[in-house]
Amino acid sequence: MQYYNDPDNQETQEWLDAFESVIKNADKERATFLLKALYNKAVQEGVLFNRLDTAYINTIPVEDQPSYPGDLTLERKIRALIRYNAIAMVMRANKSGDDLGGHLATFASSATLYETGFNHFWRAASEHFGGDMIYYQGHGSPGMYARSFLEGRLSEEQLVNFRREVGGKGLSSYPHPYLMPDYWQFPTVSMGLGPLMSIYQAHVQNYMENRGLLPKEGRKIWAFLGDGETDEPESLGAISLAGRENLENLIWVINCNLQRLDGPVRGNGKIIQELESVFRGAGWRVIKVIWGGKWDTLLDKDHSGALKQRMGEVVDGEYQIYKARDGKYVREHFFGKYPELAELVKDWTDDEIQHLDRGGHDPIKVYAAFSEAMKTKGQPTVILVKTVKGYGLSEQAQAVNKTHQIKKLDLQGLKYFRDRFDLPFTDAQLEELPFYRPDENSMEYKYLKGRREALGGHLPNRRSGHIPLEIPDLSVFDKVLEGSGGKEQSTTMVFVRILSTLLKNKALQERVVPIVPDEARTFGLEGLFRQLGIYSAAGQKYIPEDNDALMGYKEKIDGHMLEEGINEAGAMSAWIALATSYSVNALPMIPFYIYYSMFGFQRIGDLAWAAGDCQAQGFLLGATAGRTTLNGEGLQHQDGHQLILFNSVPNCVSYDPCYGYELAVIVHDGLKRMYGDGERVYYYITLMNENYNQPAMPKGVETGIKKGMYLLKDNGSKQVQLLGSGVILREVEKAATILAEEFNIKANVWSVTSFNELTREAMACDEYNRLHPLDEPQVPWVTEQLANHEGIVVAATDYMRNYSEQIRAWLPDNRPYTTLGTDGFGRSDSREQLRSFFKVDAAHIVVATLKRLADEGEVDVRLVKDAINSLNIDPDASPAWYPQHQMDSSPDAPAPQATNPNPVPEFVEEDDETISTEDKADAPILDDK
Repeated sequence: MQYYNDPDNQETQEWLDAFESVIKNADKERATFLLKALYNKAVQEGVLFNRLDTAYINTIPVEDQPSYPGDLTLERKIRALIRYNAIAMVMRANKSGDDLGGHLATFASSATLYETGFNHFWRAASEHFGGDMIYYQGHGSPGMYARSFLEGRLSEEQLVNFRREVGGKGLSSYPHPYLMPDYWQFPTVSMGLGPLMSIYQAHVQNYMENRGLLPKEGRKIWAFLGDGETDEPESLGAISLAGRENLENLIWVINCNLQRLDGPVRGNGKIIQELESVFRGAGWRVIKVIWGGKWDTLLDKDHSGALKQRMGEVVDGEYQIYKARDGKYVREHFFGKYPELAELVKDWTDDEIQHLDRGGHDPIKVYAAFSEAMKTKGQPTVILVKTVKGYGLSEQAQAVNKTHQIKKLDLQGLKYFRDRFDLPFTDAQLEELPFYRPDENSMEYKYLKGRREALGGHLPNRRSGHIPLEIPDLSVFDKVLEGSGGKEQSTTMVFVRILSTLLKNKALQERVVPIVPDEARTFGLEGLFRQLGIYSAAGQKYIPEDNDALMGYKEKIDGHMLEEGINEAGAMSAWIALATSYSVNALPMIPFYIYYSMFGFQRIGDLAWAAGDCQAQGFLLGATAGRTTLNGEGLQHQDGHQLILFNSVPNCVSYDPCYGYELAVIVHDGLKRMYGDGERVYYYITLMNENYNQPAMPKGVETGIKKGMYLLKDNGSKQVQLLGSGVILREVEKAATILAEEFNIKANVWSVTSFNELTREAMACDEYNRLHPLDEPQVPWVTEQLANHEGIVVAATDYMRNYSEQIRAWLPDNRPYTTLGTDGFGRSDSREQLRSFFKVDAAHIVVATLKRLADEGEVDVRLVKDAINSLNIDPDASPAWYPQHQMDSSPDAPAPQATNPNPVPEFVEEDDETISTEDKADAPILDDK
């Protein structure tokens, strides 16, 4: 091995020979030890050396490449047809003028990667094997559809209806299990989520195998992502977990086509080298596939090391332009740097130089990397594959900055593509963009089908059938339904009792999985440490500090409980893996993920949406929920909006129960709907840390709890209906007492377990009635319940007013309606002070009720003023949601002065475009756009 401009080649070679001798005559472990010793010595001596990347060449030498097991000629023909059908599908989707979009460049760069996997590696699920799991890169979906069309799985009509789903015959734009439940397995196009979820999928698969729930079959989780996608924090945020847990079942393939959505990924550096360092540091095996076979001859002749030197010093921005220009340009700018390089290619034509291939387009190189990854033991593998974005689309479309946005090729481009891949179309046929499927007796079709049959069946494929579980009767929670007998408990502690009951149920105990990101002790779950054990891939190699304690820490390789660290995104990804196990493993699991509610949707909203897409089933428990229950913690911890956010996920069912019996009914209903009846929904339920007496369940309220509302206390009022949810229901109850005792006004009290569910059901009724004008109108539950109870309606919750405002349209007879909520940032203080500050305590509920009655002419308005005084309310206190100005706003305060010596250029508005006055000469570009 020669290094260019090495001042002492002989000494270098002696060191290399000595090291090679150690490998051959001792072993690789000894070689590793010596490298560590040398590195430690370098650090001690202050030698500046801190790199984890290796030479910019392929990891697998030519002599170590395995024999290719397939027919390269047939596979190239099949690959070309798949490429073409993918292009035709996207272009036809845009011919009508609907501008439906689609992507050509991503699959063009990765076709060889996918076809190598489909033909030789990816095993489908069967009766005897669980199947590999593939996270396809979202923008490459046209290629998957095109392959399925060749196999006969998809019809021409479906391809014609790409991105036309409303009529029921189309194909979804990206991998969406919700829209194609028998096809796509995982949603991946929200970039960063596929990589993150694949890590936790591998983690959970090991967890289930170590618990004995799944057999150890050597199943693999493959994830495909782009090099630009690795800039997403979610992409690389959990790679240390994979390395730490030695997830050898995980293989990532990063398609390094050197381009983001608008331009180079690392134009001033090399993304492959950067990623290599990151992954090696995290404990992954790194396999680089950079150069195709056409480079092997040149590398073999590189006796001076000039070629390897040049490969390592060129940055990605240059590599991109090499593929956007011709061979003459490459000869001059790449090979022309050193005379030794120019000599290497002096007998090569410009065309031959232009067609020097990158590793990701050489099936032999890709196969070698995939094969090596399959054999890797004791660590996850990442394959860094260099490709060309838009490879082969046309001379004008590949490797250009706008290639990601290209969704059409002109006729000249189609002709180039046809000739480039030897496709059987005339010029006239190309203009019609016909789909092409080989005859069933053709060698291409037989080969395509034969390879998939050998690997167990078609992919992509998803199991969508329902596997019912035996759900016990509600009576299983009788101890909760009977109340706490005067003992004060939080609903969080009630949940622990419910969870413990399920963990003792023989039909469900193995399926129920408690998950916490951290602070299990905060939620009262420490009793499960010893009972269940905390899952650890390494078991427990130490004696815990609290080993002698009754509820001491206990990690086990077959531990039942998942504690994922201070990592909501990771815990949510683990929850998703378990919540979709009914499909991935044909083994339904019941995950209960409990966490600080404030750190829920706003941190993992994209994952919550993905959970809906992949039809997850399970329970999310937002503990310490509400704006005023977590006293003392303040602005960053107090939650007054998660219920509103979770309501944005169409198949998430959300509740805010106050009492333990409500929680028990909701959990039981969730078990029945999801695991008994097979309804593809998941539940978000709030839990509180406030202790109070838990009453026994009144008779006949189960239906109302599930629908979202029931009459808790019928005081015979036809004047006032008070609505409350969560902990503020207790303030509503206090307000009813004050109204009765101090103002002689009766008020009925309603427990609203879910304003969200009331609203959804009411909207469904509205839509039905609008579209069935001759049928008997459907009546929303909220309307029906309040119809027989006259009077004004006042609602108070621990959430933003929007939460309770949702039902206003469905109150009967345009009933007067007042809502109180906790809009604004949280504060640190006692619950009593917080509820007064946010104006949702009993006193403010009383005043709101009296004011509404005064507005309706039912009481004297002076009574409201008297109540404000008697209840010690400050009428001039600023609203909690009002911005608190920190600067002096007095008339005499000096105006702030600008101190920036380089002011921002002035901007002017022109033709609905914001244009810098300095860049006004470029305005026509925006006009053209």
